[in-house]
Amino acid sequence: MNIPKLKKIKNEKKYHDISIHDDYAWVDQSNILDVLKDSNKLLPDVREYIEKNNIITNDYFKDVKNLQKKLFDEIKSKIKLDDTSLKFKDSRYFYWTKTEKKGNYGKKIRQLIDSTKPEEIYFDGDLEKEKHGSEYFGIGSVSVSHSDKFLAYSLDLKGSEYYTIYLRDLENNNNEKDLIENTSGSITWSLNSKSFFYSKLDKFHRPRKIFKHVIGTSVENDELIYNEKDETFTCGISLSSDEKFFIISTSDHITTEEYFFSSSSENIKPVLFKKRKKDVRYSIDSWKEYFYIHTNENARDYEILRCKINDINNFENFIPSKKETIIGGLEFLDNYILRSEKSDAIQKLFVRNIRTNLEEEIKISDEPIGSPGLSLMQKDTNTSKIRVSWESLATPGKIYEYDILTKEKKIVKEVIVPSGHDPKKYTIERIKAKSHDGRMIPISLVRLKKSKQDGNSKILLYAYGAYKHSIDTTFSAARFCLVDRGITFAIAHVRGGGDLGDVWHEEGKLKLKKNTFLDYIACSKHLIDQRYTYKGGICFYGGSAGGLTGGALANMAPDLFFSMLLLVPFVDTMTTMLNEKLPLTPAEWELWGNPIKSKEYFEYILSYSPYNNLTNQNYPSMLITTSLFDNRVLYSEPVKYIAKLRDLKGDQNIQLLKCKMEAAGHGGMSGRDNAIKELSEEYSFILKTAKILD
Repeated sequence: MNIPKLKKIKNEKKYHDISIHDDYAWVDQSNILDVLKDSNKLLPDVREYIEKNNIITNDYFKDVKNLQKKLFDEIKSKIKLDDTSLKFKDSRYFYWTKTEKKGNYGKKIRQLIDSTKPEEIYFDGDLEKEKHGSEYFGIGSVSVSHSDKFLAYSLDLKGSEYYTIYLRDLENNNNEKDLIENTSGSITWSLNSKSFFYSKLDKFHRPRKIFKHVIGTSVENDELIYNEKDETFTCGISLSSDEKFFIISTSDHITTEEYFFSSSSENIKPVLFKKRKKDVRYSIDSWKEYFYIHTNENARDYEILRCKINDINNFENFIPSKKETIIGGLEFLDNYILRSEKSDAIQKLFVRNIRTNLEEEIKISDEPIGSPGLSLMQKDTNTSKIRVSWESLATPGKIYEYDILTKEKKIVKEVIVPSGHDPKKYTIERIKAKSHDGRMIPISLVRLKKSKQDGNSKILLYAYGAYKHSIDTTFSAARFCLVDRGITFAIAHVRGGGDLGDVWHEEGKLKLKKNTFLDYIACSKHLIDQRYTYKGGICFYGGSAGGLTGGALANMAPDLFFSMLLLVPFVDTMTTMLNEKLPLTPAEWELWGNPIKSKEYFEYILSYSPYNNLTNQNYPSMLITTSLFDNRVLYSEPVKYIAKLRDLKGDQNIQLLKCKMEAAGHGGMSGRDNAIKELSEEYSFILKTAKILD
């Protein structure tokens, strides 16, 4: 195999009197953000290197093309291609969605509640894609005005998350001249349906301005209603539950500030609710003369306060904080308030009677581990009926219509696996591993009931570990392509994520970031000790910040793995954190530290950044993916990473780079079939490196 070489240019930079040598620093071209809009601006040498790597990757998969096709067909056979969502009863219309066998993007449908007219498709994703003639088709918002007359929708046609907003008159199905480019994609309608609000992206791809656009007027005349001055903050706008207020939220990763103004106001003057305070996050909503405040001030895992709308400085405690329990937000009905909470990575649902103030848990399933959910059925809140759902690692999702008064529930929708699925064939377990500092790390896993716990099985151990993101124990039919072939699927609920609350997140960021990696190693060793697998029997699977976790583990404990999938991985952490002009960097300093200002953070990031810590040792087989149009983790990171890895490694294993040159974003290619195709390729890599090729 002819492995391509990326040219080296000597480069040394000093920070805090510490030198960094990076022979591939030239790949981080100064106009790298321009490549997100125009791939012709990619450096020719980088393009050639990527193209050669793509050829190598394609060649590697040649002997498993039949397996990939088999996996594609297998995954697709597990999906009900012709499917219809439940209907939501709005003021005049029922709204719902539909997918079909031939389509990739689905249809949005509505019908008058009185059925005096036939149902109408008001947005057809496949038809819209065909109209635009683009290979990539990313849908941002699809939002109907309150009058039901207009449709505003936003599209990203490259994958770089620059969304253009379009406007359509639903009465004649013609698009208006209103066209707004370079937005975040969000759309919030005014109540009179004569205007809508949107966020504009600045030159660094950050939404820091909110505008009001009046239908039929020039975009140049759009009214600026909020301008965030802090470059680390980004903003958005929403409508309160009772539709009395618009709420502007501006935040970085740890601090929030919110403003509100009357939804009937013509002369908009946002009112500050509570001044931003470092490391305090809050959000407000209004219902029945009260503002409800979901806040972590003096309550790390949140509590809910409330105050009279005309007295925003006088708070009372509504839902108190609980130790090691994450208090979720609220949904409102006329007589009930619905909420969720999570402890030990297990979520529960509650309903409160507003008149009696009594609260009780909504029990959905007897399974001890799973993911419950709730949603409203209709816009009219004078009801006691809601929808609740349940799914687990082994059980497909079910949605029930639940009556709060009678506690009766009936199934109204069930996820169907057309090719068949029997949950009784599988065992779900929750075990815990002791990390280096004594913390007990939860592991959720699903495996064949008949598989022996004899230390001979391979295991896919997924992890993320950042941004306070929780990994829920949800159902994935595709996952059983691996499980049914004897591979155990497991989730390591490592620190840095939010599975066990704010402390769990705090203990996996900034100067404690290495806890994320050490937690994963502890989980791996526990699974080996308990004979779920063996040393070298683990596949790492993770993307983005999860790819950072994988990259760090490849340096720290490569002998644990038979292969690793690093999907759009954040592996050149130091370079990105030193570039304040990149879209996400300034806001990210609250998570990783600012190495520009702080020598201490510089040294700490340098001590774990995957790219900077590559060395002459054996590494497992790897599949590394990226996209030229990914604005979250730039293509330069995986490109530099694999070039340096090949320079230094001492093994004969295969490490592959696959870069999508056209039509893909941070989440990969668009469309259902493309997503299945990508997953089939990833699974074929796992199975090939696991030597399971049946």
